[in-house]
Amino acid sequence: MKKLISILCLTGCVLGIQAQENLTQNTIQGLLQGNQAQVIQLAEAFSEEQYDWRPMEGVNSVAEALLHVAGANYFIGSKMGFAPPEDVDIMGLTKITGKDNIITALKKSNAWVLDKVGEVESGELGNEVDFGFMKMNKLGGLLIIMEHNGEHKGQLIAYARTNGVVPPWSE
Repeated sequence: MKKLISILCLTGCVLGIQAQENLTQNTIQGLLQGNQAQVIQLAEAFSEEQYDWRPMEGVNSVAEALLHVAGANYFIGSKMGFAPPEDVDIMGLTKITGKDNIITALKKSNAWVLDKVGEVESGELGNEVDFGFMKMNKLGGLLIIMEHNGEHKGQLIAYARTNGVVPPWSE
């Protein structure tokens, strides 16, 4: 019995150490997943017709904003060393039309980037990455992914409210 308790304690310690090692990635994944879920809820709440709505000429429509998030997930992840799925044409995402197709593309992108956040090794968080628009470390890249999704969630909330769409989580 003492041996079993010792083994269980040792296993718990090892798992605790592993969880601590990935604390940053796990935390970012959790926050990102929450933002992603709300963006998907908003995407589903807009009508098909509202996907073409834009606040003014020259500003992204609902559809374009959603596809921008999907594309940015792949772009930022690729700059961090992760190849996008072979069946994804990052430059072709803007050609996707139709509410269901856009939501499908966004969900795929969300799942992919969420997985990649978890694949970043703790020892690599300080490694420099050239994102094209600036150089920073991988931790900064993970935070950009999270912040970018949150920024566009806010944009889509404003779009929704302007169009009489209530964010589903606030009903």
